[in-house]
Amino acid sequence: MNPRLLIFAILVLPVTLLAQSASSFKIPTDRMLFHDLVDKEQKLLLEDRDSLRISTDDAVNLEITDVFIRQVDEMQQKIEADTTTTGQTKVKALKSLETLIKGYNRYRNRKDYPATMAPALFAAFKQCMELDRQGKSIEPVIEKNGYGAGKILVECFLFPNENVGVKDSRLLLVRKYLEMHPEEILPELNKNPNLPFADHFIQVAAHRDIRRLYDYAAARNVLGQKIRNHSDSLVRMIGTMASSRSGQLYFPFLDNLMNKKITLAEIDSVKDNDLLYYRLMVKTKIDYAQRLLPPMRDSAMGMQALNERMATKAKQYFIREINALHAEKDEKVRFARIANLTPQELYYLIVLGEDEIYTSSYLNVYKKIFERMTVGCADSLLLSVNGDYFRKFIKMAAGYNTLNDFLGRMDPVNATTTMKAFVIRLESTPGLEEAVDVADSYSSIMDKNPSLAKYISREVQMNLDRNIANSNKKGVVIYSLLKTLFESADTTNNINLSQTLGINSIYGQDYSSLTDDSGRVVQQVFFYGDEDKDGQHSYENFMRMFRNPKEWKVVQNDDWTTINSVKGKPVLIFANKPLLGPDDPDAKAQAKLNDYLIQKRIKPSIIIHRGHSYHLQYTLKQLVPSAKIVVLGSCGGYNNLNEVLTVCEDAHIVSSKQVGTLTVNDPILQALNQELLAGNNIDWITLWRGLTEKFKDSKSREKFEDYIPPYKNLGAIFIKAYRKSMEGEGGISSR
Repeated sequence: MNPRLLIFAILVLPVTLLAQSASSFKIPTDRMLFHDLVDKEQKLLLEDRDSLRISTDDAVNLEITDVFIRQVDEMQQKIEADTTTTGQTKVKALKSLETLIKGYNRYRNRKDYPATMAPALFAAFKQCMELDRQGKSIEPVIEKNGYGAGKILVECFLFPNENVGVKDSRLLLVRKYLEMHPEEILPELNKNPNLPFADHFIQVAAHRDIRRLYDYAAARNVLGQKIRNHSDSLVRMIGTMASSRSGQLYFPFLDNLMNKKITLAEIDSVKDNDLLYYRLMVKTKIDYAQRLLPPMRDSAMGMQALNERMATKAKQYFIREINALHAEKDEKVRFARIANLTPQELYYLIVLGEDEIYTSSYLNVYKKIFERMTVGCADSLLLSVNGDYFRKFIKMAAGYNTLNDFLGRMDPVNATTTMKAFVIRLESTPGLEEAVDVADSYSSIMDKNPSLAKYISREVQMNLDRNIANSNKKGVVIYSLLKTLFESADTTNNINLSQTLGINSIYGQDYSSLTDDSGRVVQQVFFYGDEDKDGQHSYENFMRMFRNPKEWKVVQNDDWTTINSVKGKPVLIFANKPLLGPDDPDAKAQAKLNDYLIQKRIKPSIIIHRGHSYHLQYTLKQLVPSAKIVVLGSCGGYNNLNEVLTVCEDAHIVSSKQVGTLTVNDPILQALNQELLAGNNIDWITLWRGLTEKFKDSKSREKFEDYIPPYKNLGAIFIKAYRKSMEGEGGISSR
């Protein structure tokens, strides 16, 4: 043994443990090599960064040292002292012992292989040794132990003659692994579809992740066939859907299909008609929403698929059409596509199209809802959709200044009840989206209805008290944050949110935090080619800011433009070209630019999105953690804010409550660049005050007021502060 190991053992182990390990025993020359190999693994085990520590817990270190030093030494001596076994048997035992320590060395502290398993592992090894010596299967021992220990043990009994239980033990380990890691079921079964327990785990996978099973069911291979022929009704239905070219269109109705409330033939009859298919989805969504209410509180299968496809259909077929016709003066022409929609179908257009709907589109859809309602009371609208997305609807009504009208269309008592429901029990909602909707709506409510804002503040306090009494950590954090944010909206309170909430400054960015190692401020701007030329027009206006060759140097290639400051501090801007054509040439241009930036190790600290809201998802996928300022030239709804802050946790986000416009985007970017060229820190309050002076006429002022600076972006501030407050709480997600 290495002298250092002996010193360590003297220091940390009781003297009684050393007596046997320090004693010598005679080893025949022909087996000396095998003992040396065991000793080598012992040394590797304890040579962990020269610290002789595997765990931060001294007790664990002592336990592991006892197992793999004293007990292994004892076993080596016992193997040699055994007069009943042959030399070949002793070699096999020593090889098994070496494999055991080697396996522990290789896997320790990895997932499924805790270092603390050492005592149980060695005890199980001794049991397996005895069974193997008797020619019996080691499977009973593998079954009693965890996956990690079993995996190491099986490897110990392969040579020179494989134990009779190895084959069954390997199957047992696969089963243990899949039980521990259900997310790996389908990938593993795809590699080994004929496992004897495949059908059982296919059923488990179906109830865990239906969409993923669908993807595997569509494959023309053995696993796909097993799924399609499965005895379980849910698995078989997914297999049937996957076999059809229209399979994805069936998905939103999976729960009703399973409960025989609808047939594939009924879906087939409407799936090729956008209006009728959307209508069927709305009907299904209302049905599913009712099941979420007490006393049922039952979540339907395929709900997420329904939400996603409804949102896609609402935007692609309806909203983008009426948005595109925004210059059309004849309302009947512009809104022809929604002429036959019911109030409920119009309601879902609003809440699902939050990040794309134009102000004029929203106002017209809102008006048409009440024109088409047979019962005029607004609360009946919410009841007719079983309260689905009602917080989103109220938040949007506040943002578009229709909340007072909405509440005025119901009995005052019901209006109060509605706003109480808007605030109550946010701790019970999944994720954070609804809490962020409440936070986002407050500024608009305070501006238009101060008395309602005071009522909401009182309700927040009551809910905070209730969650404190119930010791609900999530609820306490949510309502504490809302209370602070709402109080800060009253400027007379002089609340510094950064200090109060313990987050990085929301009021400005130091110039030095925006520069790279070369002292440059690097910006990346994402443009998109559009058939209506909006993206190209936006790019042309953007480039006009850099026409002066005494201030800016512009270099272009086929895919992007590089803009360098000539005067002032170094500012470097990269903007891809808004290319239009087959195979998404603008996406390829962005990819080439990204590759170039990575190759040159250039890290943008400012990211700017220019384009329609439906392009924003592609910009968000290309965010880099180095971004400190993110300008969303389109709606900054919860999902967008959350995604930005997931990648760039301290980013300052400039976004619009509604749809962005180049007449506001360009002045904001120009003001930002002026500060950067001067080497000034970014002071958002001062910068925004200066921009306010520029937008004096009522039309441009209205568009500018839709934009939210970082220090007023209550949704983004809420997400940052919530994450900060919940650090270390484990498992509470903001998604």
